[in-house]
Amino acid sequence: MKLLFSAIADWIRSVGQGWNDFWFAATDPALLSLMRILTGLMLFYTHLVWSFDLSAFFGPKAWITLPVLKKIRDFEHGSAGINFVWSHFNLIESVWLIWVVHILALIILLMFTLGLFSRTTAVLAWLITVSYLNRISLAEFGLDRINVMLAMYVMLGPCGARYSLDSWLRRRRGGGADEVAESSFATLAVRLIQIHMCVIYFFAGSRKLLGGVWWDGTAMWQSVANLEYQSLDMTWMAAWPLLTAFLTNLTVFFELTYPALVWPRLTRPIVLMVAVLLHLGIVLAMGMPTFGLAMLIGNAAFLSPGLVRAVIEPSYRRTLAQA
Repeated sequence: MKLLFSAIADWIRSVGQGWNDFWFAATDPALLSLMRILTGLMLFYTHLVWSFDLSAFFGPKAWITLPVLKKIRDFEHGSAGINFVWSHFNLIESVWLIWVVHILALIILLMFTLGLFSRTTAVLAWLITVSYLNRISLAEFGLDRINVMLAMYVMLGPCGARYSLDSWLRRRRGGGADEVAESSFATLAVRLIQIHMCVIYFFAGSRKLLGGVWWDGTAMWQSVANLEYQSLDMTWMAAWPLLTAFLTNLTVFFELTYPALVWPRLTRPIVLMVAVLLHLGIVLAMGMPTFGLAMLIGNAAFLSPGLVRAVIEPSYRRTLAQA
């Protein structure tokens, strides 16, 4: 009996150690730094696009005014619910001041992308993204929510440790090689993105099971034939019903099994390859390039820091070759 209890205790300790290593084992922040660049580029572009009609979305006479926005929030949460949705645009009534704040936001997002004062600009980038999203109720899409998710998790770790102006300035001050310490927070930030991506895919697949077109195999055809979203003529697929049925079922299978198959090293490359093909299809054929690219950025969280360094850093490749 004593041996049994000892074996159980050892198993519990090993499980606890494995759980702790999964979340907090220190890793090179190369992957998180790459995620900062990709996320920053997406944030800068999507917020720059607002400039083409800034007053119509955020001005005092916007399409959705603040009183209307309050009624929408009251309806969503109910009179007894919590109705606090923060946005700095709620405090600005001058059009010229809105433009000033918008330009400052773009500068901060660009600094975040370049990795200048990255620990500070990462937090500000997240706050900016949330603030814009909260003001454009009924005009936001999945892209905006993916942006918030990526910005929130990237800011938790040392996202400017590599491939940044911060690291360049650090090398200049040190006068030598850039020594970058491994970080538990880099691991935590990446793990949270990975888990969130699994949740997104699983619930997307589960929601599809409620639609009849996903059961009869016509959903993919209806998607590519929708003129509202069509950016590439895919109507030739009407002559290939078996292909559309296959792609429809493959999409559901991919999303439902993603949370299980993306973790093992054996199946991860296959899952990521399917993700690339799926979202490139969305980019090219369905008129949603930013959403497709944002999802690919999320999938990039499953790359290894070593692979990132081998692709980006010539010196690291030479070190590997000499080893």
